Amino acid sequence: MAAKERSPQTTQERCMTCDRETEHTVSLEIRTEGSNPETNHYSREPYRLTRCLGCGERRSQRMNNA
Repeated sequence: MAAKERSPQTTQERCMTCDRETEHTVSLEIRTEGSNPETNHYSREPYRLTRCLGCGERRSQRMNNA
């Protein structure tokens, strides 16, 4: 039997809710963190978004902690 190929948008990761390794969807999103409309374009940061395909738990992590 052939092994199941994973989609490029999924990965095996530890899920804190399931308490085991499960498949997760992964994407990136640019978020604006500032509240001043004049400087919003300087406050965009990349976030890594994951969703567990086992339980549906969603998490986001800021990728740039400068």
